[in-house]
Amino acid sequence: MDLDDLEPRLERAADRVGPEVNRTVQQQARLTRALIRERASGRPGPNIITGQYVASWRIEPFAVPDGGGAVIGTNAPQARRLEYGFWNMTDSIGRHFFQPPYPHVGPAVDELSPEYERAFRDACDRIFGS
Repeated sequence: MDLDDLEPRLERAADRVGPEVNRTVQQQARLTRALIRERASGRPGPNIITGQYVASWRIEPFAVPDGGGAVIGTNAPQARRLEYGFWNMTDSIGRHFFQPPYPHVGPAVDELSPEYERAFRDACDRIFGS
């Protein structure tokens, strides 16, 4: 590479960082939410009863300097219990619970981890490409 060309290439790359990072983060958030929903749609994850739990998963995008972020989550009260189980507990009125875990969030994130790396490597190629 010619060093005279370095400055303009870096300037062009700097202009692409924020939009590319944000686009990649939002795309990965959508993929993650889709896989969580899929895994929360029957064994080995939780079974669907009404569909409200699966539909409750949301993405909340937010801005960060030179990019973007996203929070994927649900306000459904059963989410933690479904993911981690509810082992040998007694509630305030004396009912005893023993619910096994039906992991669906952790496995989805683990499955997509290689995809995250590839997606951000591709984003860097787009940012620093010609």
